[in-house]
Amino acid sequence: MTHTIREKKKLLARVGRIRGQVEALERSLNEETDCARIMHMIAGIRGSVAGLMAEVVEDHIRTHLVDPKKNRGALNADAAEQLIDVVHTYLR
Repeated sequence: MTHTIREKKKLLARVGRIRGQVEALERSLNEETDCARIMHMIAGIRGSVAGLMAEVVEDHIRTHLVDPKKNRGALNADAAEQLIDVVHTYLR
């Protein structure tokens, strides 16, 4: 996935934020924080990971599925946008 190299800095920043969330969750578990707070933190981590996945999938679609030079059966731009919208909706 060549586009991940292009977006490497941005993706690594997201991963760093997710790592921070997971470390905070670990501390909270060690401190026996109440269940509601733990579930809230887990939901936040899940959302962050879904956002990371959506970003990688969107860039993959734009890079590998829309460019007719790279893919003879390329999607048209409208179809790609519809697919991206579906992915974003699903991963929320």
